[in-house]
Amino acid sequence: MIVLNVTYKTKPGMREEFLEAILREGIDEASRAEAGNLKYDYYLPFDGGDELLLVEKWRDAEALAAHAKTPHFLRLGALKTAYVTETVIEKYVPLG
Repeated sequence: MIVLNVTYKTKPGMREEFLEAILREGIDEASRAEAGNLKYDYYLPFDGGDELLLVEKWRDAEALAAHAKTPHFLRLGALKTAYVTETVIEKYVPLG
C-alpha cells in the first residue's frame, strides 16, 4: 500500500474555488473508481488558510502509476496551473 498526503498551496483566497472545480469536474469520483484506489479524499485544514489537503491510498506502485496517466489526473494538473502556487507530496510506504 502507498499513502500520499498532497498539500496544495493555492493562490490567495482561491482554495474553495479550486476544490469546487475538482468536485464539479468529477476528478475525485473518477480517481476513487480506479482499480487499486483505496482512498481519495480532500480536506480543508482548520487553520490552513490557502491550503487544501488530499489523502490518497493506493494498492501498489502499479495502481499509482496508472492513475498518473488518466485524463482526470491530467485535468487536475491543468487546474493546478490556474489555482495552485505549490504542491507538497509526502509519500508513505508501510514496512512489512
